[in-house]
Formats: sequence, C-alpha cells, structure tokens
Amino acid sequence: MSKMHNPVHPGIVLREYLEGISVTEAAKTLEVTRTTLSRILNGNSGISADMAIRLEMALGTSAEMWVEMQAQYELWQASLEKRPAIKPLFPRREGCKSFMD
Repeated sequence: MSKMHNPVHPGIVLREYLEGISVTEAAKTLEVTRTTLSRILNGNSGISADMAIRLEMALGTSAEMWVEMQAQYELWQASLEKRPAIKPLFPRREGCKSFMD
C-alpha cells in the first residue's frame, strides 16, 4: 500500500462549502433529512454515491471529488486497523507489473 496522509472526513470539507447556510436549508435543497446531513457534517456518516450526485447538482462540484474523498478517508481508517499478516496468493516476479500497476 502506498503511503497516505491522514485525510479529513469529507463532511468537514462539506461544512466549509456550506458556510453561511443553515443545515436545515441545505438539507431541504439536497432533499435529504436534516439528520442525514448533520450526521455527514459531524463525521458520523459517509458520503454515498447518491449524496455525491446531489452535492454535484447543488454545489457545482464533481460527484467524483466527493466519492474519492470518502474512499481516501475510509482507506486511511481501514489501514489503521489491526489485521493478520496476509501472504500473497501469487509470488510477484521481479520486473513484472501486476494488473494493478
């Protein structure tokens, strides 16, 4: 796994985009409940693909930006968890690229 930094939860970024707008007003515009939006803004819920599309429509940002931010955050969180040492299924041959390279 490549080195990552500690990415911020996308809800924190969204909070900055919504500065000056109430959670209630933003939730109405996005057509979600106030609770749903509040959970995202407080880092208790992630941004789904559906929410990313709603944000794209409301803010003029790209849905991909939100989905990628969420994926980076989740990947970082997962990298902090303890897990068993997993051995490769196939030995990596020197000079050979994997399909992921």
